[in-house]
Amino acid sequence: MRQIRRRLAFAAAFVLLVLTCGCGPGTPEKITLTVATFGQFGYSDLLPGYQFTHPGLTINQVRTEQGGPYHQDLLAKLQSGQGLADVQAVEEGHLADVLAQSAKFADLAKVGPADVKPGRWLEWKYEAGRSKDGKLVGYGTDIGPLAMCYRKDLLETAGLPTDPGSVKTMFATWDSYFRAGERYVKRSHGKAWFDSAAQNFNAMVNQLPVGYLDREDRPTLETNSALRAAWDQVTTAVAQGQSAGLTAFEDDGNNGLRQGAFATKVCPSWMLGAIEQQAGVGNAGKWAITDAFPDGGGNWGGSYLTVPATSEHQKEAAALAAWLTAPEQQLHAFRVSGNFPSQVEAFASPDLLSEMNSYFGGALSGQVFVAQARKVGKPQYKGPGDGKIQEAVIAPALKSVEQGADPAAAWQQVLTGVRRVVP
Repeated sequence: MRQIRRRLAFAAAFVLLVLTCGCGPGTPEKITLTVATFGQFGYSDLLPGYQFTHPGLTINQVRTEQGGPYHQDLLAKLQSGQGLADVQAVEEGHLADVLAQSAKFADLAKVGPADVKPGRWLEWKYEAGRSKDGKLVGYGTDIGPLAMCYRKDLLETAGLPTDPGSVKTMFATWDSYFRAGERYVKRSHGKAWFDSAAQNFNAMVNQLPVGYLDREDRPTLETNSALRAAWDQVTTAVAQGQSAGLTAFEDDGNNGLRQGAFATKVCPSWMLGAIEQQAGVGNAGKWAITDAFPDGGGNWGGSYLTVPATSEHQKEAAALAAWLTAPEQQLHAFRVSGNFPSQVEAFASPDLLSEMNSYFGGALSGQVFVAQARKVGKPQYKGPGDGKIQEAVIAPALKSVEQGADPAAAWQQVLTGVRRVVP
C-alpha cells in the first residue's frame, strides 16, 4: 500500500512539473549532462522527468554501488582533471578533500539559478558546503541527524526503562549514557551496551566545536583537551565491558545486530534501514528509537551535488543540481530511498511528519529526525585528511583497545598516526 502511495505521489508531482514548468525556454542546443552518484540517491525516476521538460537535453546517470570506490575515483579524476561528470555527488565524509580543491569546482552561488537562496537549507548544512574562501561548492542533498536506537527487550530484561520518553534521561548526556551502560552490563551479567567504540567516539568528536584539525589544517589532538576527554570516556566504557567490540557494516557487526549482541546504537536517520536489513524480520518490534542524543544534536552522513569546473555546461549542470536539491525532489528521494532531506520547507511536509516505521514499533521516525536535525549547531570544520584520521588512525586504535591494548599506549599510537596523515 505504501509503495502504491509513493508511485501515485510521484505521478502527481510529475504531472504538476509538466504543467507548471511550461518547459521554459528549453535548451537552445543539444546538450548532454552526466550525473555521477553512489549508493541510492533516489534520482532514477526524477531525471527522465527533468529531461522531458527540457527539450534538447540528455541526462546520463552513472551510479557506483559503494561510496568508497566512488570517492577514490573522484579524487583521482580531480588530480588528473579528466573524466569528471557535469554533476558530481560528494558524501560529507569526503567533502573536506573536495573543499580543499575548490578552484576545481564552479561557484554555485554564481552559476546556479538566482532564486536558489541559502534559506532553502538548514543553516549548518548550507555552510558546510562552502569552502574557506567562501565559494559555494555544493548544494546539500540529504542529512543524517542523530538519534539513539535501542533494544526494548534487552533493556527491560536488565530492569531499565524502555519507552522513548523515559529513556531520554539515560541518553541526555554522554556521562548519563555511559553510567546507564555500566548498570546494564552489571544487570545483564556482562552483555554489551553498544556495538563499537569507534562509532561512539566518531559521534562525540563530531559534536565538538573543533575536531581533528583547526581551520589552518593543523592537527589538534595534542592540544584539544575535549578530544582526549572523549577518548578517556569511551575507553573507560570499553574497560567496563560496555563495547561489543564489533565493526559496523562488516560481518561481525551485522551478525551482532541479528543476535542481539548489544543494546544501544548511535542512530543517524539512514541507520534505521541498515538495522532493519541486517537484524532481520525476527527482531521486528524489538528495536525502538527516541528523539534524544547525548549532549544534544549531531549529524552523521549526507551528501552534496557539485559542478566541476571542467564541465562545458556549468549553468545547465547547476540548474539540474538546484532542481534535484529542491524540497519537492528531496521529499521524493526520501520516499523511494529513505534519504532524509536537508531543506527547511520539506520539514513541514505531512508525508515526512507522518512517516511511521513499523519495524521500530510504529515510531514516527520523520518527526524524530526533524527534531534532531534542528538541534544541530554550527558545522564543525573538517580539513583534508579528516576522514582518513578517523578511518585509518582512530578506528584501528580503538579496536586495539577493545582487544586489550592499554588506552594510553593506543593514544600515543593515534598521535603518531595523525602525523603521518597530516605531516
